Amino acid sequence: MPETFTDRDPATGHPRPPRREFKARGSFTERCAGCRLPVLNCLCPYQAHAESTARVWLITHPLEHHKPTNTGRLIGDVLPHTEIFTWYRTAPDERLLGLLDDPRFAPFVIFPDDQPGYADRVVGISAVEAAKGAGKVPVFIVLDGTWRQARRIFRKSPYLDGLPVLPLATMRQTRYRLRKPASQAHLCTAEVAAELLRQSGDTHAAQVLDDYFDAFNVSYAASRRYEKLEAPTPAMQRLLARSVG
Repeated sequence: MPETFTDRDPATGHPRPPRREFKARGSFTERCAGCRLPVLNCLCPYQAHAESTARVWLITHPLEHHKPTNTGRLIGDVLPHTEIFTWYRTAPDERLLGLLDDPRFAPFVIFPDDQPGYADRVVGISAVEAAKGAGKVPVFIVLDGTWRQARRIFRKSPYLDGLPVLPLATMRQTRYRLRKPASQAHLCTAEVAAELLRQSGDTHAAQVLDDYFDAFNVSYAASRRYEKLEAPTPAMQRLLARSVG
C-alpha cells in the first residue's frame, strides 16, 4: 500500500495525518473589499482625507499587514502623503533609504527615551518647529508593531541610528478596544500619529484622524459582538459632515 503521509512524529517515526489548514480568528467573516472591516459595520462611509504640514512614515513589521486590527493603515487612509514600508532586518527598503537622504525632509524616529544608549539623540517637540523654521518637512517615523517588534526594529535598523529620537510625551490614555495593551499609556499606532500631529500644530488633521480611528474602533468592536450600530457616534457624524461639505 503506498505511503499517504508526508509528516512523521520525530519521537516515534510514525506517520502523522496532514494538519488542518490554519484559520485565524475571524477568517470566515465577510469583509468589505474597501475598508476590510466586517460588512456588518463597514467603515467606508466615514473615510475622510486631511492635509498636514508634517508627514508620517510607517515602518511596519511584516506580521502587522495580516492583522485586520492594525491601525497604521488608518493613517494612510486619512493623510494622502503617508508612506508605509515593510521592515525586513536584512533587506531595508530602498525607497525608504532614498527618502532618508532627501534634504527636503527632517525625519524623527518616534521611540521612548528609556535607554541610555541613545540619550544624545533624544529631542523634544520643539525640534519639529525648528525643522519647519528651517524650511524642511518634518517626518514622524512610527515603528508599527507590538512593543517587542518595535524595539527590535529600532535596534536592528542601522539606517535609523543617526536620526533624532522623539519620544511621545502625553498624558493621553488609549481608547483602543481591539487589543489588550500592556498599559493604558501604550497608545496604538493611529493614536500616536494623531497625538504627534496635534502637538506639532496640525490640529485639524489630528482631529480627522482621531475621529476616523474612533469610527474604526467602535465599528470593529460592535462587529465582534455581531451587533449592527444603530446610530453614528459623534465622531462618525463629524466625518459624515466633512464628506457632505
